[in-house]
Amino acid sequence: MNKKIIWFIIFALLVLVIIVASIFINKKGAEYIQGSNSENIINENEEENSMNVLKVTDDTFEQEVLKSNIPVLIDFYADWCGPCKMLSPIVDEVAAENDDIKVVKVNVDESQNTAIKYQVMSIPTLVVIKNGNEVNRSIGVIDKEEIINMIK
Repeated sequence: MNKKIIWFIIFALLVLVIIVASIFINKKGAEYIQGSNSENIINENEEENSMNVLKVTDDTFEQEVLKSNIPVLIDFYADWCGPCKMLSPIVDEVAAENDDIKVVKVNVDESQNTAIKYQVMSIPTLVVIKNGNEVNRSIGVIDKEEIINMIK
């Protein structure tokens, strides 16, 4: 066989392998986003623990956050964000253990104006507001002790 034909066949097989691999990876990614049964159980538990956490929108942000008489911890997140899902139970735990603060969550996909106003470029982002003013900020997943230190 001609060398050009052999190289063409090798190249075609390589392209085929890449296409099959990308389809497999996309399928696994979609399964991860939808979540397995065990992840759904975790999400149900998160909902029970997040009773002390208020979801706010662009429309409710001013009343719930800026006019609050106590410090407010804002968790800027998105439903599709893996690190946000890791941070969420920690934020819920902080809310459950600290009655002297208000904890709210802002979905950046649903409340884009608030995310833009607070220049949220990466998620998860935690912002602490006292007397209507930002006093602290953290980007990424942090532990409970660091969150508490941000607030105090």
